[in-house]
Amino acid sequence: MLSIIIPVLNEEGTIESCLRRLQTLRGNDVEIILVDGGSTDGTAGSARGLADKVIDAPPGRARQMNAGALEAKGSILLFLHADTILPVGAMQEMQTAIDRSRHVWGRFDVRIGSPLWILSVVAFAMNLRSRWTGIATGDQAIFVKRTAFDEVGGYPAIALMEDIALTSALKRITPPICLRSKVTTSGRRWEKKGPIRTILLMWRLRLAFYLGADPKQLAIEYMYGRHR
Repeated sequence: MLSIIIPVLNEEGTIESCLRRLQTLRGNDVEIILVDGGSTDGTAGSARGLADKVIDAPPGRARQMNAGALEAKGSILLFLHADTILPVGAMQEMQTAIDRSRHVWGRFDVRIGSPLWILSVVAFAMNLRSRWTGIATGDQAIFVKRTAFDEVGGYPAIALMEDIALTSALKRITPPICLRSKVTTSGRRWEKKGPIRTILLMWRLRLAFYLGADPKQLAIEYMYGRHR
């Protein structure tokens, strides 16, 4: 079985369309687990009936995804953002790639759904950087064997950069499978405050993380940068 784990917080406007796109997978040895981090809107209600499990967890993507993993029955876990769309045949491609290799985890290439041309360049750079470094971001729909996820202790319970920390640990077991099929993620966070400002913010925060900055403080700076 494969388990799709979706962390959400106040996604009432997008969660129903996200889950409806996944309905054809249900019953084909795929389960969908939605993990709500304390939404104050109708996110959880909109999801009921469209997911196999809707559970609550403390806020924070790392904690939510770990909670989803604890509930999952699958031997492979796929962590999917609510605003990210899987390509056709994604689950079969992922399963085949895992079965035919000794690699224990991977991710998809990403495209950013936006009319802004510069975000095509951003996506290209994200995919290229991921191949060079062996590190993936949550936007790339990270998937991992359950045994390997448990071996590294799951996502570290940090406020930001949990995807960087997880994949840094996983690549010490095997390099990633880098699937060229593209997931499509929303460009809303780049469009809201401008792509250049958002790119520079993320570069600065990532550098600070690598230099040992406190993820809790980085999360505060991230939210300030988004809403300033």
